Amino acid sequence: MPLNLSAFKTIAAVIAAAIPMAVISAPASANEDLAGAWRGSGTVVLPSGATEKARCRVSFSKQGGRIYAMNAICASSSARVSQTASLEQVSTNRFAGEFTNQDYGVTGRINLTVSGSSLSAQLNGGGASASFSLSR
Repeated sequence: MPLNLSAFKTIAAVIAAAIPMAVISAPASANEDLAGAWRGSGTVVLPSGATEKARCRVSFSKQGGRIYAMNAICASSSARVSQTASLEQVSTNRFAGEFTNQDYGVTGRINLTVSGSSLSAQLNGGGASASFSLSR
């Protein structure tokens, strides 16, 4: 079926509109840097299903290559905990690894997404989960 002029103009307009969006959403740098100090807050879902708000201070240091070490101190209304993690950069702005909370003997998975000076963190382990938004 041949393309009429009206349909061609519609397709061209859609493509033209999509090009600036692709340029705007491109990352600012080839690789996001995780190293440094971050802080923020989020929500912890306990094994019981209860939720608590928590605040965290986190530092990341580059260990070499694509590997980073994490040290975090988080506090909620019921507890203050320290956690460590080893993370690998798995793509331009994503990091994944294992965390350890020695205070409670809990280990689990941690996934981070960095976008400039913002970081989104997801943790799962010991029957609990957490989600945090951090900034530099």
